[in-house]
This record gives sequence, C-alpha cells and structure tokens, in this order.
Amino acid sequence: MDIRTIITGVFLGIGCFFIIVTSIGIVRFPDFYSRLHPAGKADTVGQALVLIGLVIYEGVSLISVKLILIIIFIYIASPTATHAVAQAAFLKGVIPWKKKEK
Repeated sequence: MDIRTIITGVFLGIGCFFIIVTSIGIVRFPDFYSRLHPAGKADTVGQALVLIGLVIYEGVSLISVKLILIIIFIYIASPTATHAVAQAAFLKGVIPWKKKEK
C-alpha cells in the first residue's frame, strides 16, 4: 500500500464520519432551523473531504480538475441554499423551537 492510498482512506473516512454525524444531527435536533445547521455545515465539509480524498487518489488529471470544480460549487451552493431555505421558512412563519420552562 502506498502513501497516497493511505491519505485517501483517511480523507474518505473523516468525510464519511462527518456525513454520518450530519445524518444523526438531522434526525435528533428538535426543529427545522436547528436541523438546517448540520445540513448546511457538516454535510458540506463531509462531501468536500470525500471529494478531496478522490482528488488525492486520482492524482493530477482532468478528473481531478472536475472534482475540484465540484468542491468549489458545493462550498458556494450548499450554504447559500441553506440560507435561502431558512429565510423562506422564516418568512412563511415557521416558529423556532424554544425549550419548555419548568
């Protein structure tokens, strides 16, 4: 096994960890707005780490350039879409969750 394969495995593993934590966060958080946080942040990081691992595995080629362009697109589109969805929900009247006082 060469060093490139090991580094690729590390990036893929960490990226998959972020994606799994994102999935758990989306299921566990109590309301719409708090569920948007893992969807917008950790999911973006997880996808980027997986794609970076694939770039490292592929080496310098046209496929790597395409993967880097996809990473840039994800970093622009995902937070923008999350913000737009949150703003639309707020304008529609979705009320944020509040902890019940005893």
